[in-house]
Amino acid sequence: MQRQFEDLLLGSIELFCLASELSSFTAAATAASVTPAAVSRAVARLEKRLGARLFVRTTRQIRLTDLGRRYFEQCQQALRQLVDAEREATGQQVTPSGVLRISMPTPYGHYRVLPLLAQFRARYPQVTVETHLSNRNIDFADEGFDLAIRGKAPQDSGLIARKLEDAELVVVGAPAYLRKAAKLKTPDDLAAHECIQFELPSSGRNIPWLFMRDGESVEIETQGAYGTSGDVLAGVTLACHGAGLFQTYRFVVEKELAAGTLKEVLTPYGGGSRPFILLFPHGRHLSTRVRSFVDFLMERLAQ
Repeated sequence: MQRQFEDLLLGSIELFCLASELSSFTAAATAASVTPAAVSRAVARLEKRLGARLFVRTTRQIRLTDLGRRYFEQCQQALRQLVDAEREATGQQVTPSGVLRISMPTPYGHYRVLPLLAQFRARYPQVTVETHLSNRNIDFADEGFDLAIRGKAPQDSGLIARKLEDAELVVVGAPAYLRKAAKLKTPDDLAAHECIQFELPSSGRNIPWLFMRDGESVEIETQGAYGTSGDVLAGVTLACHGAGLFQTYRFVVEKELAAGTLKEVLTPYGGGSRPFILLFPHGRHLSTRVRSFVDFLMERLAQ
């Protein structure tokens, strides 16, 4: 393997990251025990190598350019991985520590993962957990995440995918809605019902409803005057207040079903499910905190 980075360049990256964190060449120089001129030369060396400006400089302050910000985030992540690798190689990181960043869908976060985090930190108190709840796909490199949970395995071969579970789907409606609604014996009867729609952020189309017929999975397009996106819980709230029927994960509406606020319908056609998958970059050195969290979730959630 041919060398890509010389010692001087790696030192320049460290000084650049310090200057970015502290927003000051002088403060970075003090922290690194070098002169401000040394920091300035390090940044100039990187800018020459990249052929682009990393900072906007004025007489009073420095500010990262858009490219500089992205470069800083990725360099900072790479330096953290080098530190983790060194600690693990020398046996200094037997106990997981540091910041763990994870992105997950809103419902799965609220009902599956967030309730477990206190247990995880009780086991590994030196790990700080940052969560990002969103249904959009994230970019590991650009956004600095360690892990993500999504509803399908990606085509990106650079990611490892581990299934956590197949989450069962149910169709629910409020008793008040069901009392006045049209008959509902088969999924075909949904054409006469108000079906609350949830828009897929990846495609912008409404997600079809999933049923089981004769042991086969069947998707049905539904219609309705209510639509929501971004947060599945919005559809649950609409259903609870009589707006119509909604298909969601059973774990999301367990309390409402137990309390009678919502009623499950079309149970003979139930049993359909959608997967939730844990993703993390392939080929990256996994710190002990990431590996510990992967093992923890697989232990608690994997079927």
